[in-house]
Amino acid sequence: MMRALFLITMIVACVGGLLSISNPVAFASMKGAIIRATDRTLGSPPRQATAVRAVEVPRGDSGEFRLKAKINGVSAPMVIDTGATSVVLTYETAKAAGLPLELLDYSVEVETASGHMRAARLTLDRLAVGKLVERSVPALVVPRGQMKSNLLGMSFLNRLESWEVSADKLKLRGYP
Repeated sequence: MMRALFLITMIVACVGGLLSISNPVAFASMKGAIIRATDRTLGSPPRQATAVRAVEVPRGDSGEFRLKAKINGVSAPMVIDTGATSVVLTYETAKAAGLPLELLDYSVEVETASGHMRAARLTLDRLAVGKLVERSVPALVVPRGQMKSNLLGMSFLNRLESWEVSADKLKLRGYP
């Protein structure tokens, strides 16, 4: 019995490790679900938030939801884009945030509203939107002059407990 339990634990750990490396967005979104399922299975009471981690973003005149985020502590204007698979940064923002641009490999094919281009993968140490702070966020950087706006895409939004549009406001809610 102990061997079987040990074997199952090792298989789950290996699969989790591979998932975290190959698809960090899926791994991060599963983390909250696993914690809640474990609490229910063990009969623990639901976790109560000590403070609500939420941010409301008003719709701008152009119809977009724009906000100021902090990337590794550096302020950056962003447009929320639920159609973007990833957070996407302009070269200029990445440089201001101190990201290692000289090490980037622009080998990722992306299709944007601006057209087809190549981007480079990287991981942001810290991405904060108000009270919502996420670490190790997968992102893309496009070459200088290829985009005008930074995009807050699904690699950040998938880590939240929820997000919803109501009238002219977008509400982002983090896990407690």
